[in-house]
Amino acid sequence: MGNIFIWLPVIALGAFLMLGVFFVVKQQTAVTVERFGRFQSIRHSGLQLKIPLVDRIAGRLSLKIQQLDVIVETKTLDDVFVKLKISVQYVVIREKVYEAFYKLEYPHEQITSYVFDVVRAEVPKMKLDDVFVKKDDIAIAVKAELQDAMLDYGYDIIKTLVTDIDPDAQVKAAMNRINAAEREKIAAQFEGDAARILMVEKAKAEAESKRLQGQGIADQRREIARGLEESVEVLNKVGINSQEASALIVVTQHYDTLQSIGEETNTNLILLPNSPQAASDMLNNMVASFTASNQIGEAMKHQKPKPKKDS
Repeated sequence: MGNIFIWLPVIALGAFLMLGVFFVVKQQTAVTVERFGRFQSIRHSGLQLKIPLVDRIAGRLSLKIQQLDVIVETKTLDDVFVKLKISVQYVVIREKVYEAFYKLEYPHEQITSYVFDVVRAEVPKMKLDDVFVKKDDIAIAVKAELQDAMLDYGYDIIKTLVTDIDPDAQVKAAMNRINAAEREKIAAQFEGDAARILMVEKAKAEAESKRLQGQGIADQRREIARGLEESVEVLNKVGINSQEASALIVVTQHYDTLQSIGEETNTNLILLPNSPQAASDMLNNMVASFTASNQIGEAMKHQKPKPKKDS
């Protein structure tokens, strides 16, 4: 029993030394091992060995792609302050883990400084509208500058993106008002064009309607004249002359008109004269008028033309 207590410290020391010999490195990770404070080796993923109490793990670096977001406030060429969010995607070069670990202590601060320097050199050359249009040019300029500077430190710049452009609130409100006014102007132009087209088409439709209406009236009058001519011929055959036939037709139409008015309950038409003897007077007046017209026509036919006087 006493021998067991004697060997316990030895067993504990052996276990401690064994645990200090082995260590595990995760995938996409690089481990820097130092021996008495001096660089010894770079270890990659898997089960690794080191000498206990002699070697130590100085640090670990991720070999995955990482992203750093940098917000830069600067002024444009037209004196507008704007904030840009620059996203930098970078990775530690596998073959340059030593440089990344020992040459650069604060990579984030170094990258941020270069981003500020490039953005504040490029954006003041552009107007605010050009910043939105040429944001890819800004991203390319940032990447080119970072690529040259960070390559010596073991970092590779995968991509840089301008993910946000945020002008001052008053500037954004003014831009929205300008955009709204421009759209209202375009809408008014379209509405004016539509109204003009509608008026032209309406005028064309009215003109066509008038043309067809006139053609219909002409056809109607032509048919009425043909009907009157046939009626006069029929009346002539029974011994009624042309004047009396014409007067009789007019009187007949007069009574037809009265009948049509009587059939309409809401009519406002008043026919004058409207006495019972109006038809008789109308017939006598028309016969006398037609007779006088014929006599005047016959007299004009027999009238000799006057000789012209010599000037």
